[in-house]
Amino acid sequence: MDGIWIERSYEACSGCRRCEVACSLHHEGRIWPEASRVRVFMLIPGVEIPHLCFQCEGYPCAGACPSGALSVDGETGAVKVEASRCTGCGLCIDACPGRVPHMHPLRGHIVICDLCDGDPECVKACRLGNWNALKLKPRSGRASPPKTPEALTLEVAGRLLDEETAREALGV
Repeated sequence: MDGIWIERSYEACSGCRRCEVACSLHHEGRIWPEASRVRVFMLIPGVEIPHLCFQCEGYPCAGACPSGALSVDGETGAVKVEASRCTGCGLCIDACPGRVPHMHPLRGHIVICDLCDGDPECVKACRLGNWNALKLKPRSGRASPPKTPEALTLEVAGRLLDEETAREALGV
């Protein structure tokens, strides 16, 4: 499948959360990070993890949806959510190796990055801040495997600090 991919450079993330603001403004019409399709996790101070859809091979989230509310956009490769069909059962969350989908804070349906129809606002906001932690790439250049925020934090903190300190900070 063709399409695009948002490459992540976790060590470059400043934790400014402009990506969350840009996403919620685009999708919700207001600044509402809880409804953003990208979320920044700080499980260890100084280690910021922008977390959004990894566009897994085979899209296990879409396959797990019993109501057919999730589909894959053939042009961008993004997961699309048809909110009116979503029952909020959470099976897509369980099926996602990165545990990326999350419930909209008020509307009872899942939210997942839809790549803003091919022009991701989060990438533009990150580029404007000159951090470049999020970069748009062709899907064929995809490199990051799907991981949970906890696993990514441990991996990045292990590189920035050391593995023992990272494990201690996360309590694992």
